[in-house]
Amino acid sequence: MKPDKIKIEDLEVFANHGVFPEENVLGQKFVVSAVMYTDTRRAGLTDELTASIHYGEACAFITEYLKSHTFKLLEKVAEGLAEEMLVRIAGLQKVQIEIKKPWAPVGLPLKTVSVEIEREWHTAYIALGSNMGDSRSILEAAVQALDEMKNTKVEKVSTFITTPPYGVTDQPDFLNGCLKLSTLLYPEELLKELNRIEKEAGRERIIHWGPRTLDLDIIFYDDLVAETDALCIPHVEMHKRAFVLEPLHEIAPYKRHPVYGKTVREMLEDLRK
Repeated sequence: MKPDKIKIEDLEVFANHGVFPEENVLGQKFVVSAVMYTDTRRAGLTDELTASIHYGEACAFITEYLKSHTFKLLEKVAEGLAEEMLVRIAGLQKVQIEIKKPWAPVGLPLKTVSVEIEREWHTAYIALGSNMGDSRSILEAAVQALDEMKNTKVEKVSTFITTPPYGVTDQPDFLNGCLKLSTLLYPEELLKELNRIEKEAGRERIIHWGPRTLDLDIIFYDDLVAETDALCIPHVEMHKRAFVLEPLHEIAPYKRHPVYGKTVREMLEDLRK
């Protein structure tokens, strides 16, 4: 189902953003419009304000954010505001922000300049694995680290299962699991955070498919299909790996592979044949 929209148009805020020092000191007018994507069904059925997003409070939130910060670029204002709204406003799934600067000091006649962005929560599925040290504590700490990040929320975590090693078989068994993550991070940004958490857990990349303290892989990111020098989404080997499919099936059996068109359950059944 597509989300519904609540719109705020041309909210005027006097704030101190701009490249020039006098803009930061004297301030000027900014005009903000926002489209908030949410589910208004329950509010429409119950007529209860608490079942929706309070647009008056949203206006106050936008005003306070612009007034309490000072940035050089409109891009930074829009990015920060969008993130804060998505993190702080319950039920907000996606937001479009346009910030206009009608008094822009460009020395030429113009009506306004503006920056418009769209940001939203994305759903990623992450595979976790460890076969060195206290693997259970290591995986639990990784889950906690992801959940404590401002721009991510752990939604579901599978049972951790013991599985034989893959690729290089002369090593201890692994403890594996999967989790569902809501995130504001783009894929490359998420990968960077996963690598940071791996490093903090003592991960060293010495032997390909070798023993590791912690392994965190992006399996799915929404229905994105992408390949870069740094990552491949969906994970290129996931449909061949029982240690990924089994815990993933526990939390997302009907998640469909955007390339092969099969659900996690169907891929697991194919692997077991």
